[in-house]
Amino acid sequence: MQETTIEGIVKNGQIVLSKEINLPEMTKVYVVIRKAENKSKLRIMSPHFVNKDDAKRFVKTVEDDVDDEL
Repeated sequence: MQETTIEGIVKNGQIVLSKEINLPEMTKVYVVIRKAENKSKLRIMSPHFVNKDDAKRFVKTVEDDVDDEL
């Protein structure tokens, strides 16, 4: 397996490579995220479901904690 390393940045949520490269369709790529060099905060985006019906499996409920009541 041949490997090539190309540097890039994330801009508006998209990976932008530092040089133009044409990859064949269905090429498998891996993204390695280096530890941030500056002190800026990283933003973690929420995942999106491929099928919106899968969201039904993740139901949030809020319950009162009765142990704290006097």
